[in-house]
Amino acid sequence: MTKPNEQSALSDLLQKLQIELIVAAKTQVSNGWGETDSVPDHNKLYFVVDGEGWIRVGGDDYYPRPGQLFLAPSHAKVSFSALNNRPYLKYWCHFTVTAGPFDLFQWIGVPLCIDADDAGRMALLFEEMIGWHAQHSVIARLREKALLLDIVCLFLGSVPIRVLQHRSEDMNRLNVIQHFVDSRLHTAISVDRMAEEVHLHPNYFIAYFKKHFGVPPLKYVNRKRADRAKQLLATTSLSVKEIADRTGFKETSHFAKFFRKETSLTPSEYRAAYMT
Repeated sequence: MTKPNEQSALSDLLQKLQIELIVAAKTQVSNGWGETDSVPDHNKLYFVVDGEGWIRVGGDDYYPRPGQLFLAPSHAKVSFSALNNRPYLKYWCHFTVTAGPFDLFQWIGVPLCIDADDAGRMALLFEEMIGWHAQHSVIARLREKALLLDIVCLFLGSVPIRVLQHRSEDMNRLNVIQHFVDSRLHTAISVDRMAEEVHLHPNYFIAYFKKHFGVPPLKYVNRKRADRAKQLLATTSLSVKEIADRTGFKETSHFAKFFRKETSLTPSEYRAAYMT
């Protein structure tokens, strides 16, 4: 499983999650189904209904059975073929799911072959996603994304997740940045000071930060200030002035202007609407 600090850093990366379905279908493959040492730039997900087959990812061999889900991650070397004259009947899709500069499965390692917890539900999700993918409308694109995200979430919810070792340095650095910002929201936070915390030159840090979080450093800080303010407004009886102090604003009027720009509501309006 991911450690708490890794979960926190991943959570921030997922703020800018992008998911795209490339193709989806239900196919009875032929006995000649197969490929050797391909390295696709997208993920492949199979839900096996019937038949037998062999899939190699990297140096590991798998034999997915009916009722199982199999993930072939992007940028991994993949080979596969049918077996025993019983080629697969399978639902399948190709997709990307990016978090920061990389596909999600370039950040995390998961078991690639698992039993579907509810095979009937999984088949229905694939059927619906395939149906929407065949249509050409704005709603169809939204529906297929939502269904793909459901399928990916069901897959990830059934497996242990770990940060890949070769990504751990980046993940640790992102966690340091996140902790630095979270612990200093009541103060002024500069790009130079953030860069110093992770031992990077400010110019490189700005590019590195935007590459991973999808926004410039100070925009990220503002998002965090707004999130903290919303949480305090909704769950405490602190005055607006006290909340302004705790989110780095010396002037209540400046805080109110900032908050309205971020949320389209004044602090008082937000509290009235969302206080628990």
